[in-house]
Amino acid sequence: MSGAVAARGRIDKRQAILDAAFVVFAREGYARAGVDVIAAEAGVAKATVYSHFGDKETLLREAIAASADQALTQNLAVVDRLTVRGDDLHDTLEDAGFRLLQCYCADRSWALRRLLAAEINQFPDLLDIVHSRAAGRVTEALADRLARLSVAGHLHTPDPVLAAEQFVALLTGSMDARASLGTRRIPHAELRAVSRAAVDTFLKAFAPAQ
Repeated sequence: MSGAVAARGRIDKRQAILDAAFVVFAREGYARAGVDVIAAEAGVAKATVYSHFGDKETLLREAIAASADQALTQNLAVVDRLTVRGDDLHDTLEDAGFRLLQCYCADRSWALRRLLAAEINQFPDLLDIVHSRAAGRVTEALADRLARLSVAGHLHTPDPVLAAEQFVALLTGSMDARASLGTRRIPHAELRAVSRAAVDTFLKAFAPAQ
């Protein structure tokens, strides 16, 4: 076996373990999740899990980090499309809001938030992992887009980071209750209605002076 093939196999096994660990931790909680169960879910030997991650606590952090990285990729793909052509600012923001809500309401996103809530007392640094690898970077990227829209005269956002935080809050503030913490699937029409209402309110606060 060549070195490249061996390295590829090691990467694939690592990813399989991370995916399996997230599923098991989210389903059973950290305390009840067994490394043997994670290994079986990943299709590897228990010793392989330990050779990659050392212990269960490290595996939890790495699984959370990997899920945060996936969330970042999905959310940034939405934010990157946030450019206005012509006079369709409301439609552009509404579409971005809808797609951000789809990311927020994805099954894996709900599982991640529930896992954080369950384990935050024992592992308070998990929130920092998610913020530094996903939530904070998405806010920064969104703030950058809103600042560009302000420079172009479409918005008035003296503090783009605050505007980004408030836009996200308007979008997601009611989602936990609407979705019953992810146990109810929200129809697309409802997500679009939430996004539309959020943009209506957002533009009342941040539209440029006429």
